[in-house]
Amino acid sequence: MLAGDFTGIKLYKLPAQDKRIKKDGTPREPKKVGKIHYPVFTPEGTRVVGFMLRLPDIAGMVKQPDRFIAYDAIGVSGDVMVAKDDRAAFDNAAVKRLGINLDACLIWTGMDVRTVSGRPVGFCSDADFNPKTGNVTSFILTEGGASNALVGHREMPASMLKGYRDGAMIVSDAALDLEFSGGAAAKAAEASVKVAAKAGEVGAKAKVQAKKGAAIIDDAGSKALGKGSKALGKQLGKTKGMFGSFMSEYKKAAGTPPRKQKK
Repeated sequence: MLAGDFTGIKLYKLPAQDKRIKKDGTPREPKKVGKIHYPVFTPEGTRVVGFMLRLPDIAGMVKQPDRFIAYDAIGVSGDVMVAKDDRAAFDNAAVKRLGINLDACLIWTGMDVRTVSGRPVGFCSDADFNPKTGNVTSFILTEGGASNALVGHREMPASMLKGYRDGAMIVSDAALDLEFSGGAAAKAAEASVKVAAKAGEVGAKAKVQAKKGAAIIDDAGSKALGKGSKALGKQLGKTKGMFGSFMSEYKKAAGTPPRKQKK
């Protein structure tokens, strides 16, 4: 399962068990909490522990700080994704339950990628992980823009991840030897093989091309992040202070005068 598949999905919270049915006998609708934002990985980077939630703006004007929700606290009810009715699903309570240091956790998506020897490998656009354990099986590395559209991306095994340093994902030098897949060029080659096959002209060379085409990852794995999303990757502790002026901005938008300092 790709972490990016969760991005942008609306998350709801079910009413308490004893309040899910109205007095008229109809079910009470779940309340929207926010939209799933970025996947959050453990400090060593090989397991998804949760997501950051983007909350609705207050009065359509003031942005609220993101909230953290544990991955195991997300479920499905009907056709919507919901937060399980658990007090330890969000923020500090979830962090304490999971036994993690959120400040040291990482958001890989959008982070620049470099090898141990310092050579650039593009940036991390997604991660494929086990939906039951959260363990990452591979990372999707892309160079972005026209390059990604042409040659596609690299799918790097999680075993090649070496750590985090100076705002970048550090990977094995062997990552540069991984083949690209999923780009327009690869798809064009696959299409040409299919045409040749229909015409009954599949020779030894076409069979080799067809074998390569079978290894192409689907579109969901090759999509790049949106414009301006590069460099979103970060260590969560580096974001301290980002929302520190939240209340002052809210009061400013609401027209509330700032509190005077005592002399």
